[in-house]
Amino acid sequence: MKLKDLIQNVQDARLHFLATTSPLTDEQVIFKPSSENWCITEIVEHMVWAELGGINGIWKAIAGIKNKQPVWMGEAIHQGLSIEQIIQKTWREKEIVPENAKPSWGGPIDYWRASLLNNQNLLQLLSSALEGLNPEIVIYPHIISGPLNVYQRLEFLRFHLERHQKQIENIKAHPDFPQS
Repeated sequence: MKLKDLIQNVQDARLHFLATTSPLTDEQVIFKPSSENWCITEIVEHMVWAELGGINGIWKAIAGIKNKQPVWMGEAIHQGLSIEQIIQKTWREKEIVPENAKPSWGGPIDYWRASLLNNQNLLQLLSSALEGLNPEIVIYPHIISGPLNVYQRLEFLRFHLERHQKQIENIKAHPDFPQS
């Protein structure tokens, strides 16, 4: 797939994800099926932080290559694999969320929804930032999966949105989910 197509896939996944978060009442967005689960607002906040970390990593990798100081110089162990194959190889059933991606600020869901939408602008600018570079050699390691190139990072953003969309759908299907 081309870079433009992958960026569009992320945008489509983001819009589908956000559609599951609206319209909901204040009571619905803070509902937790158990004390171990995040509420919908916390999931959206997590998505903002996780995406910012991944997108910033791509930009750091681009700058590193352009400045002849790449952030990754190891073996591209996942070369040619889809993100689903990489996740299957590297993730456990329930992963521990890195500290920088945990929901911690709080605040209204509308703020987090707007923030998540704004992340797309950072992706749109990638095409020009990558001008003259092969996206397959621009690598920034994922905290769990290891070295991912730009294509795999973009696939991960789509995958991650879809994964957490299902989590929100499960919360909404919970028998104790508040009715509007």
